Amino acid sequence: MTASARPRRMTGIGRVLVIVYGIMALAATGRSFVQIVQRYDEAPLAYTLSALAAVVYIVATLALVFAGSRRWYAVAWVAIVFELVGVLVVSTLTFVLPELFAHQTVWSWFGLGYLFVPLLLPFFGLWWLITHRPVATEPVPQAAAVAS
Repeated sequence: MTASARPRRMTGIGRVLVIVYGIMALAATGRSFVQIVQRYDEAPLAYTLSALAAVVYIVATLALVFAGSRRWYAVAWVAIVFELVGVLVVSTLTFVLPELFAHQTVWSWFGLGYLFVPLLLPFFGLWWLITHRPVATEPVPQAAAVAS
């Protein structure tokens, strides 16, 4: 299959998903940077988790853009599953052990500060990965390889 004949992966909902991940990456990066620079000593765990969330969103954004490759597809799976586990664990801890989280993180209270996007986004990301697996490239026959 030629490059022009391959179906495009980044159309419609895939493009929207990448844009939302990119926005979350920018928002989480900005938030964590400001928190760490200005008040890190007030809530080091919360601010470190915000920085971790930023890294996860950056990796997930890049992985979704390049998910046509099997390696990036695998990276996308790892990043998005990590994101989902992170949201669920951190959010549960904010309810169970609120003293650990004097200040909110990106993933606190199931992403309440971000209109619950951090809770919903990994489910959409996983759905997209399941429904848009990378296309297996066919091996080039030896005769065709020699002729070109």
